Amino acid sequence: MDSSKLHSMDRRKDEHLPMQMVEDRPTVKNGVQLSIVQGYMSNFFRKYGAWVARNPTLVLCSSLAVVLLLCLGLFRFKVETRPEKLWVGPGSKAAEEKQFFDSNLAPFYRIEQLILATTPDSRGGKSPSIVNDNNIKLLFEIQKKIDGIRANYSGTSVSLTDICMKPLGQDCATQSVLQYFKMDPGNYDDYGGVVHAEYCFQHFTSADKCMSAFKAPLDPSTALGGFSGNNYSEASAFIITYPVNNAIDKGSNDIRMAVAWEKAFVQLAKDELLPMVTAKNLTLSFSSESSIEEELKRESTADAITILISYLVMFAYISLTLGDTPRLSSFYISSKILLGLSGVMLVMLSVLGSVGFFSSIGVKSTLIIMEVIPFLVLAVGVDNMCILVHAVKRQPLELPLEGRISNALVEVGPSITLASLSEVLAFAVGSFIPMPACRVFSMFAALAVLLDFLLQVTAFVALIVFDFLRAEDKRIDCFPCLKVSSCANSDKGIGQRKPGLLARYMKEIHAPILSLWGVKLVVISVFVGFALASIALCGRIEPGLEQKIVLPRDSYLQGYFNNVSEYLRIGPPLYFVVKDYNYSSESSHTNKLCSISQCDSDSLLNEIARASQIPKSSHIAKPAASWLDDFLVWISPEAFACCRKFTNGSYCPPNDQPPCCSPDQGSCGLGGVCKDCTTCFRHSDLNSDRPSTAQFTEKLPWFLNALPSADCAKGGHGAYTTSVQLKGYENGVIQASEFRTYHTPLNKQVDYVNSMRAAREFSSRVSNSLKIEIFPYSVFYMFFEQYLDIWRTALINLAIAVGAVFIVCLVITCSLWSSAIILLVLAMIVVDLMGVMAILNIQLNAVSVVNLVMSVGIAVEFCVHITHAFSVCGGDRDQRVNEALGTMGASVFSGITLTKLVGVIVLCFSRTEVFVVYYFQMYLALVLLGFLHGLVFLPVFLSMFGPPSRHILIEKQEDQPASASQL
Repeated sequence: MDSSKLHSMDRRKDEHLPMQMVEDRPTVKNGVQLSIVQGYMSNFFRKYGAWVARNPTLVLCSSLAVVLLLCLGLFRFKVETRPEKLWVGPGSKAAEEKQFFDSNLAPFYRIEQLILATTPDSRGGKSPSIVNDNNIKLLFEIQKKIDGIRANYSGTSVSLTDICMKPLGQDCATQSVLQYFKMDPGNYDDYGGVVHAEYCFQHFTSADKCMSAFKAPLDPSTALGGFSGNNYSEASAFIITYPVNNAIDKGSNDIRMAVAWEKAFVQLAKDELLPMVTAKNLTLSFSSESSIEEELKRESTADAITILISYLVMFAYISLTLGDTPRLSSFYISSKILLGLSGVMLVMLSVLGSVGFFSSIGVKSTLIIMEVIPFLVLAVGVDNMCILVHAVKRQPLELPLEGRISNALVEVGPSITLASLSEVLAFAVGSFIPMPACRVFSMFAALAVLLDFLLQVTAFVALIVFDFLRAEDKRIDCFPCLKVSSCANSDKGIGQRKPGLLARYMKEIHAPILSLWGVKLVVISVFVGFALASIALCGRIEPGLEQKIVLPRDSYLQGYFNNVSEYLRIGPPLYFVVKDYNYSSESSHTNKLCSISQCDSDSLLNEIARASQIPKSSHIAKPAASWLDDFLVWISPEAFACCRKFTNGSYCPPNDQPPCCSPDQGSCGLGGVCKDCTTCFRHSDLNSDRPSTAQFTEKLPWFLNALPSADCAKGGHGAYTTSVQLKGYENGVIQASEFRTYHTPLNKQVDYVNSMRAAREFSSRVSNSLKIEIFPYSVFYMFFEQYLDIWRTALINLAIAVGAVFIVCLVITCSLWSSAIILLVLAMIVVDLMGVMAILNIQLNAVSVVNLVMSVGIAVEFCVHITHAFSVCGGDRDQRVNEALGTMGASVFSGITLTKLVGVIVLCFSRTEVFVVYYFQMYLALVLLGFLHGLVFLPVFLSMFGPPSRHILIEKQEDQPASASQL
């Protein structure tokens, strides 16, 4: 072929062939001024493509062998399901505080809860009061069934009394209005029925008859719901809470017994209690400590079919899009179903290889990895598959297969490498997120995408070679052993280079419309306007992750969380923990903490009381229960019935307790064994009503063991048993003690975050003021700490991800102009995605942060290929945009946009809201935004502000070998 013919052929085929290479042949041709890195990459891909085409079996077998070797790590595969290991990072302040609280005081109790409520009036919409005879009697019936639960644990029968929290060692500390009747239905009429209950609502701290069975006052705000102010009689819900003993060791027998009982409790509520309550025209919701974990396990299998269908739809689409335009006469040869299936298998192998590698080094997997990463890598990997196959099909049929493969890799190899490396870096950035679930997800995803890229340019290229050899040999797709002897129009039907409908649309309709100046101005205005609006909307994104979203839609917990928000009038318990309280006479710590007479006005307890008066900002509901105040009152001479001693100096209990008073005696006299008991101290024994170091040391255990009673209600046993760490206290320093109050009702995720922030700010201020180390603790803090600086985490990771992509683009293209344009479009896509999050009320949490970081990696696909094609085309900017859209627009639309779209749409049928919100909605928004920016905004922007062309015309003598490859 002489040079003039080749030049003519190049010019004629330039429409479909942006990159050609004819090795070792004199030529006169158009060339591309490549950067140093791109030059090396093009040279490498040219030689590498020819080598793969000559040795497809070796390449396929060796690449698969490496990945299968990584898969051996799957034998050590383990899944992490413990929430504290998934969402709490190492070095977490809240986790350290929880560990300190659990080990020095006591683990927070397990909560089993029922919410019994009236149904709203159909006319006014207001719920009637639940406090009446029938409903309280129904509550007794429910309690009888709860008491009758017998769960089986290792052959042992487990009842509520075996596991419940018993402050005084006898009766369960059940929080229920039935406590006003000592949990005994026989007392209901004797005490006066509803009238007695309403009396106790107002006098629960003072009336002895209102004292609970576990000898402590019951605050009606913890047992009633749906009331306003202190109008307890208007309550529309009974809230029954069963505190159950907890343990630090989650594998202990105590925990396993509790879990066994909780399962029986939930089953009883579903099978018996729900029908019983519904028959009375009431509603019932319920939850146990293990409910969320059990429902999440059920969720992990609930969407397996949905995810599988998503994969199958993507596979079907891949198989169709890789093949040629269907022709009935040659479809069974020109189709690429087997190639598509092989490509999907390579994607699965890359995921398994990633999981296997990390499993081999001891990193546990998570359910989100199993559910999302295969889908993610398939969506990313399919792009490269389509682009590679389409590039090979664009090559002239006159070239041998080796030349076509080589040319195709030179054409698209650099942009595929650029996009893949950008994605790997963007995902790898997520490994800086301190949250274990997100960090592990990002690590697994980064390696999976890297392995997928390597398999695409090795094993998949080898598979393309085999597939084209099969087609050229007229062998049937899916049955390559069967050969067709004759095929009508086979020479035209296989490897047809005629541009498809989509490519013609891009070049003949899409590009010309975008070249109109009026359209350009509208496009720039709309996209810039939406980006600016999105920046303004970002402030509306709230941190958190609603528990209801995480659970299956048909979960019984959905109704429970709704009722918690609607009816609860008190929030979770809040503990202010004091470390290293020095109670010695020389220290001023006592007066800095207490709130009785002679205590400092700015003491901890006084500050808590003041904060409770501004609950909207402090999120503190009431003054704290203080063991220190009660202890100081208990030892004071005025409380003559409390701190008493026998003549031998040992502790003497109040007169209404044994041994001073026998339990079977109807009344207690002043005689008997306790007649000689005297108060522990006289005023002269104390220093300004404060005990000395020795007195404090001796009497504190007495106080903590003293039972409360009518004669002395200040006894600390039960109320404060776990409030003070007595280990090593003899040296004058109490290592840990707590003062308990409550948060205000927390209905939204932002309320939990704000309450934690307010408590920490309060503690920090008081600690600095008093020079005493104090920290707040509540059971939910460990899981919400992540949201205190989730915005900072998100922005830092996004900045690093976008910066990493920019650096990769700059290094490979050596064009600051092109890299800056890619950076701009990526930033706009991410900002617009955050704007969509605000519009759809999608919260900012670990999942959405991972999605945002992931969006950087996926959005690269929409930008890089078009920008790269634009930079290497010749002509003015409009002509280059037209050429870029003609060559790469169709691949971006069919291989990137539609592939992701068909897979994402299936996720909207998920049974779990978290999939619908965080995967369907966010992924759909990402795909649509990526498509619009990549195929509408970017071409317009390039036609107005695009970088100069790298395309140059090289006129060389015929006897000089070609040294330039061209894109």
